[in-house]
Amino acid sequence: MGDIKISIMTKDDLLTLKDCLASNFNEFWTFNVLEQEFYGENKIYITAKQDDKIVGFAGLLTIIDEANVMNIVVDKSHKRQGIGTLLLEELIRISKQKNMKSITLEVNENNIPAIKLYEKFNFEKVGIRKKYYNNTDSAILMTLYI
Repeated sequence: MGDIKISIMTKDDLLTLKDCLASNFNEFWTFNVLEQEFYGENKIYITAKQDDKIVGFAGLLTIIDEANVMNIVVDKSHKRQGIGTLLLEELIRISKQKNMKSITLEVNENNIPAIKLYEKFNFEKVGIRKKYYNNTDSAILMTLYI
């Protein structure tokens, strides 16, 4: 296995994800949703590639001096290999480069590995959205103050 390379997502990367998004990544992020996000204003998407294969991606929305993590998604067969950590590190680096004052995200209350990752980077729990996911699971709002 090769090293993981993080880079800005290109249109070709987006099209590469079209055929494998639901099967390899996450059913929530359909291609149409991802495409709208990719072309959206004030959004930055990055990819994690291993041997030129996309094994993860993440998105960031910037509004004035605040950043919002739109998603961090890792290929199902590449979970628990540190790819999410690399993507988060890059989103934080980009946010600092753009002089953001904070980064906020929401995470499913049952996604303990993700919550632990965010806490490792000093994200603080700042709120909750009850029954946010499929009207069942709540979302925990977390913020990192830069």
